[in-house]
Amino acid sequence: MTKQARTTTPLPLPTFYEPRRASEYAYRPDAAVIADASASWRKQHALRPAAADETRIHLLLIDVQKDFCFPEGSLYVAGRSGTGAIDDSRRIAELVYRNLGVLTEITTTMDTHLAYQIFFPSFWLDKDDAPLTAHRVVTSDQIAAGEVRPNPAMAKWLCGGNYTWLCKQALHYTKELERAGKYKLYLWPPHCLLGSDGHALAGIIHEARLFHAFARTSQSSVEVKGGNPLTENYSVLRPEVLSRFDGAALAQRNTQFVQTLLSADAVVIAGQAASHCVKSTIDDLLGEIAAQDAALARKVYLVTDCMSAVTVPDGKGGHVADFTGEADAALAKFANAGMNLVRSTDPITSWPGLRL
Repeated sequence: MTKQARTTTPLPLPTFYEPRRASEYAYRPDAAVIADASASWRKQHALRPAAADETRIHLLLIDVQKDFCFPEGSLYVAGRSGTGAIDDSRRIAELVYRNLGVLTEITTTMDTHLAYQIFFPSFWLDKDDAPLTAHRVVTSDQIAAGEVRPNPAMAKWLCGGNYTWLCKQALHYTKELERAGKYKLYLWPPHCLLGSDGHALAGIIHEARLFHAFARTSQSSVEVKGGNPLTENYSVLRPEVLSRFDGAALAQRNTQFVQTLLSADAVVIAGQAASHCVKSTIDDLLGEIAAQDAALARKVYLVTDCMSAVTVPDGKGGHVADFTGEADAALAKFANAGMNLVRSTDPITSWPGLRL
């Protein structure tokens, strides 16, 4: 039997694809229609099952969810352009379609939260028992001085009614963040709440990943992160803090997914946000690589035109917060470590060191 060759030539965009849907919050693709379309596309372009790929390329799409990808979302990643995540979603979808015969598998991460989490204002009260507001920092010094404290009404269901334990843990948590030096505790508006519209994947991305799954007989995998109310989980590979103040474990590394990524021949990363969840995931991946073999960094490809930084407009043409500098510095660090900075508009066959 003649072995079917891998389709490496960039493919056309499918006829059902409409770029304008990158800006449509309400767009919801029909999975049955996508499955039908993929059957003819597979035959027309001689696409073989992903399991036959000799070179396994894993596309990791980080937090491409409605709350991050649209102005209607509660934490829209606009970048400095104002259309950052919208443009990124369009380019991500087109990257998938044009490289359908090259990408072996696609995993989407999903930031997943409940009403009370340590990084939401709902978790905290000030010294006058007034709730805190989003887009501010909570420090260990503020907790120690009694300026802020965990909401005591949470103690019954969060830690068996032991409010002293909760206060000690909150202080320990902020100290651990500050000691690590990556982030201080930043309070975000409620976002990606499980069961909400904002938790869902952007429709244009969901459509592309399903088309890939049906066309290549490849599972549409998901990694859920962020459900522990006592720690942040910017990275899909591990929470920000792993320990409790009493020495017990608070959370653990996602060792199984680490191995999934490192076993691939190439890992391609895109998504939101370049300054936070993307940055933190790549940081943790780089740490895992450094512990095994620094040369593995060369098989990681960061798609720089498919990710944007968090910016918070001030309503006057400026920003309350702008994390673009942090995102740019992180990308420079990753490139210096051996990772490849690439663009979605360049043929994947031209990416450095990628053998198909």
